[in-house]
Amino acid sequence: MRDVVARFHDLHRSGCFVIPNPWDAGSARFLEHLGFSALATTSSGFAWSTGRADNRIALEDALQHFRAMSAAVGIPVNADFEGGFAVRPEDVGANVARCVATGVAGLSIEDSTHDAAKPLFDVELAVDRIHAAREAIDRSGTGVMLIGRSEGFIAGRPDLDETIRRLVAYSIAGADCLYAPGLRATSDIKAVVEAVAPKPVNVLVGSDFTTVAELAAIGVRRISVGGALARAAWAGFANAAREIAERGTFSALAGAMPGAELNSLF
Repeated sequence: MRDVVARFHDLHRSGCFVIPNPWDAGSARFLEHLGFSALATTSSGFAWSTGRADNRIALEDALQHFRAMSAAVGIPVNADFEGGFAVRPEDVGANVARCVATGVAGLSIEDSTHDAAKPLFDVELAVDRIHAAREAIDRSGTGVMLIGRSEGFIAGRPDLDETIRRLVAYSIAGADCLYAPGLRATSDIKAVVEAVAPKPVNVLVGSDFTTVAELAAIGVRRISVGGALARAAWAGFANAAREIAERGTFSALAGAMPGAELNSLF
């Protein structure tokens, strides 16, 4: 595991890489087959695969998922650990200790409360939660990477100054990589990169608003796609199924991957 974690840290030291988000062991192995150097889980993609909405997965299910994903591939896996499955810093720390034991090379902690009236934790509590996660990782001796996430831009609080203030605070509290999903403007992303430098920044790309080359040019270290690959897969499935249900025809199945190709891959 130490070798995988070390390789994961190395990926963040220079250049820019894409860390796509599979939702099960099969999609993880396919992405590894394509040559990606690391993967990140997606809480939404995994939840949908079990017939549940995002943020409706229990801690035990998430931990089992991380074990399965880490065991399925030989490259680093970053765990979408949501909000640490707890509110109090000490409980976040205890859960992080369990997460690092699953074989993941990194994990993220968000500051979202999922309460529409108050969508973000107070910054002091959010910082304490990151610090507790950092202490738990350090006690484990695993070196697992800690990603600090500020969710304002996808939680109804798109305030760049506040997002930067939080990310800088999370960096000081021990986050190794910083992440604010929902940023799209090049100027906003560049401002975040500069504010937390020299620590790496992850940018979420869920549509075609940018390219790897454009993000690399402004200093972004890593790019993830969140639940977008899972949504793309669901779109293909839904379109084919709806055609059968509504029209009684099967033309969408003509574009399916051959079973022989999939069997050969797996």
